[in-house]
Amino acid sequence: MPIYHSLGQIPAKRHTQFRRKDGDLYHEQLFGTIGFEGMSSLLYHVHPPTQVKEIISTRAATPKVAVTHNIASRKLLGFSVEPKRDFLASRTDLLCNGDVHIGVAAPQDSLQEYFYKNADADEMLFIHRGSGVLVSMFGEIPFTYGDYLIIPRGVIYQIRFSGPDNRILYAESFHPMYTPKRYRNWFGQLSEHAPFCERDYILPRNLQTHDEEGEFVMKIKKQGMLHTLVYGAHPFDVVGWDGYNYPYGFSIHNFEPITGRVHQPPPVHQTFETSAFVVCSFCPRLYDYHPKAIPAPYNHSNIDSDEVLYYVDGDFMSRNNVGPGHISLHPGGIPHGPHPGTYEGSIGKKETKELAVMIDTFRPLQLTEAALAIDDGTYYKSWMK
Repeated sequence: MPIYHSLGQIPAKRHTQFRRKDGDLYHEQLFGTIGFEGMSSLLYHVHPPTQVKEIISTRAATPKVAVTHNIASRKLLGFSVEPKRDFLASRTDLLCNGDVHIGVAAPQDSLQEYFYKNADADEMLFIHRGSGVLVSMFGEIPFTYGDYLIIPRGVIYQIRFSGPDNRILYAESFHPMYTPKRYRNWFGQLSEHAPFCERDYILPRNLQTHDEEGEFVMKIKKQGMLHTLVYGAHPFDVVGWDGYNYPYGFSIHNFEPITGRVHQPPPVHQTFETSAFVVCSFCPRLYDYHPKAIPAPYNHSNIDSDEVLYYVDGDFMSRNNVGPGHISLHPGGIPHGPHPGTYEGSIGKKETKELAVMIDTFRPLQLTEAALAIDDGTYYKSWMK
């Protein structure tokens, strides 16, 4: 996250004495990445952030893989995943490899009884339905339909939903998630040609300091296991912080599409990147304006990546029979392109209202048991006339 941000009280100089009114020291914490080389923030706690009173339990939290070598194009009916009250219990892994776990969640209630930390992966939550507030040790981030929430690994957070009807696409990335490098200058500022800018970020706000001791249940995901611990102090006891490493939001509705005289390839829709996959946003936009333009994409070979498309809303111009919450998987090894009738049918059209999220992975994806349970079973034949 290449932008400096600060909330609350911080000392004038880092790594120096910073005292409470009663004379006791606040407890400084470096929250950093890639050892001491990557982005980091400095947080100041009322109590030491190291107080573990008890380790209660540990259970496996790895996806149950059903298909390890997939060649079939798939359509998964994401809204078929049943809602569950608990946020973590509702998360259903569908596709995975050693770089990323992709799934959907339909939580009905706020995460209030415990705090959560993913120590394995950065998290991207895309809010398809619902609204609420992401609360972390960095403050609050309000969210609503169409928002991406980027949560760096190690962030302790809770999600407080406004109501019971919530649908989320998520990706757990075992590589740091950044804005695309080609959008940034050598200082890290988003450049003039980027499809969004720093003003579009939803930054943490309303930092609330909880000076409380007692027993606070913490669930930590680490090495594919979910550990339940008890902390001796409230984890949101931060009085101030500053730096570059913190959660933030970004609305897909603030992505400004790049268009041209002829069809533009998917990288123009790129929104986030890692060393192992990219995330793209397909948004309402004007079509190509060459007099002989074909707005629908040309056929292309998936040789180096698996393509995952999550359909949010609108009519996706190159697909037949897809709707909100559907997830298509186009595996590497076979070409894919517009469905029959959509290539010719796109000629002369002026705009599209489609809204979708695409995740392209550079290594093959495996399918979980949960994915097979919502697979329509016939999608790979849908290019036959």
